[in-house]
Amino acid sequence: MAPSMAFSRCLTKQQLPLLFRSSKVSPSQSLAPPLHALFSTQIVRDFIHSALYDPRHGYFSQQSGAVGVLERSIKFNQLEGRKAYMKHLDDIYKQSDISWFTPVELFKPWYAHGIAEAIMRTTNLSVPLKIYEIGGGSGTCAKGILDYIKLNAPERVYNSMTYTSVEISPSLAKIQRETVGQVSSHLSRFRVECRDAASGWGGVEQHPCWVIMLEVLDNLPHDLVYAESQVSPWMEVWVEKQHNKETLSELYKPLQDPLIKRCLEIVNLDKEQTSSTAKRLWSKKLLEILHGALPKMSLIISDFSYLPDVKIAGDRAPLVSTKKDGTTSDYGSYLEAKVS
Repeated sequence: MAPSMAFSRCLTKQQLPLLFRSSKVSPSQSLAPPLHALFSTQIVRDFIHSALYDPRHGYFSQQSGAVGVLERSIKFNQLEGRKAYMKHLDDIYKQSDISWFTPVELFKPWYAHGIAEAIMRTTNLSVPLKIYEIGGGSGTCAKGILDYIKLNAPERVYNSMTYTSVEISPSLAKIQRETVGQVSSHLSRFRVECRDAASGWGGVEQHPCWVIMLEVLDNLPHDLVYAESQVSPWMEVWVEKQHNKETLSELYKPLQDPLIKRCLEIVNLDKEQTSSTAKRLWSKKLLEILHGALPKMSLIISDFSYLPDVKIAGDRAPLVSTKKDGTTSDYGSYLEAKVS
């Protein structure tokens, strides 16, 4: 039961759901009903999860082109340093309606080959190699790793290995199968489980395995805590839809959510050490679930070390943006984003 004491702050009058890095949607495209019409009050992480991953209304469910695929690898030996690379990258984005290209795509095949080499150097080859990838995007990482192992590992390793992609987006799952299927022998070792990685593991896997998560942490649902002043207690933030209005606003409640409490203990938040009274907490729920289902996993994670020029207030705030005609625009609130 939600605590009775709560207060809210109205932030926006936008009428469409939160979309992280939303790509261009033309006026002729039909859209599902606004996401916030489906709830009255949600904790922030559930609001973000629905906006990103809801099967009917979520960004990754609607946008088949959410993750870009380069037609050919970048010829880095033809670029004269970082400045030339940044200009080349800028040209790629301007010529495409794609929201973003992942590092494993920009540096293919070498990025995936590096991961595969690290796995082969440290894995126990006396047992079949088992790899899980969470949020495999376009399948570039999976194909690169399978390519490397096929060419460089003992034949028995490639023949006995399995590579499972856990992908919540049906459209991306289809692209992954097509990408990996460019090498026919990979298909008997590769499969896609189209589901949320936070559920559906079906018991505990007692064998050693590898779990790869590239640019996943930044797309996980985040929690938000808020304090009115340096001496005020932290409060958990919910998103509510105003009665008979299309306005979304923040609702502040005393800390009660167990996951938020555990995260606060881990990061040891101390308001005396910062002037910010709003903090975003990365949800560790997925890692807890993975540890329970795959206790002998070896984990490879790669993600952003920082986000530049974030306009949203608060410590560890997310970057929320939209792209139109090759130009990216950032929002000042996670509640303001809309399809454009």
